[in-house]
Amino acid sequence: MHMADALISPQVGVTMSIVSIITIALVITKLKDQITTKMIPLMGIMGAFVFAAQMINFTIPGTGSSGHLVGSILLCAILGPLPAVIVITSVLIIQSLFFADGGLLALGCNIFNMGIIPCLIVYPLVFRLIVAKRVNAGTLTLAAVVSSIIALELGAFSVTVMTSLSGITMLPFGAFLATMTIIHLPISIIEGLVTGAVLSYVFAERHELIEVYKGEEIGRVKTARPVMIVLLVAALIVGGLISLLASAYPDGLEWSAARISGVEEIEGDGSSLHDRLAAVQEKFAFMPDYDYKTPGTLPVNGVTTAGIVGSLITLTVAVVLAFLIKTLRRRKYGDADSSLVE
Repeated sequence: MHMADALISPQVGVTMSIVSIITIALVITKLKDQITTKMIPLMGIMGAFVFAAQMINFTIPGTGSSGHLVGSILLCAILGPLPAVIVITSVLIIQSLFFADGGLLALGCNIFNMGIIPCLIVYPLVFRLIVAKRVNAGTLTLAAVVSSIIALELGAFSVTVMTSLSGITMLPFGAFLATMTIIHLPISIIEGLVTGAVLSYVFAERHELIEVYKGEEIGRVKTARPVMIVLLVAALIVGGLISLLASAYPDGLEWSAARISGVEEIEGDGSSLHDRLAAVQEKFAFMPDYDYKTPGTLPVNGVTTAGIVGSLITLTVAVVLAFLIKTLRRRKYGDADSSLVE
């Protein structure tokens, strides 16, 4: 559901960037009082895992379309909603800046649709409600499926609103909304089932890693290393190998836009801001579309390289951001961790 710059006007893009920046600033303000040393590596590994997972486009049978995981509900269920916002934001920035996946002008829109909506609205109001009385593999899977459906459908609605406000006349609101809603339903169900499977594994191995588990706070986890190693290895395998099997069909958003507009790719309005940001993205994106700029740059397949390198970059950025946020608490309280550590 990564929006391209051509789908939005500069006014909408700038406005949503401001909204997302303010929201992230508020998240950091609250998160600095919660983050602990033990959370930092977990945030990095989960970021790498979600980056890799998003590379896997799966075919939606009979449609000529594909979908990919978003991962925000999964991040929330393990890290909590506030750390999840930081991690999914890191993933989206890296995808846009280094791999040209999603436009820079549309980055604020993508953070809002794929991060803020699922993490700060759907997870607290839906996921937590479903598992409020009992946390087990069944309730976690149910919560993951229902939350994923609501999150992706709200995201699809938000995308439609943004294109309408941007004056993209090739995508009439009603027709575009109907198409986006229909195609993202099976995508969201698959995302929910995959999220539920991952959460069921984590719950079986280290139930205290599940954010809503009422036994222990995440900051008290002392035995998470085996699960973290499994998730990191899984991220590298998914990004480096399984990504080679990704569907070549356009994702749900691209498919919907092409189906309604009748053209494979909608062109931007040619505004100076569009052009400047496109130039910036072209400069920084060293592996556009998850492949080498120059074919055959290395003997290793470009997708494999992009999956491994992108996962490691995401891990590093998420860890650095988490550490920097943690230092804000140290300056405020003069200690390294909160009382949740012990």
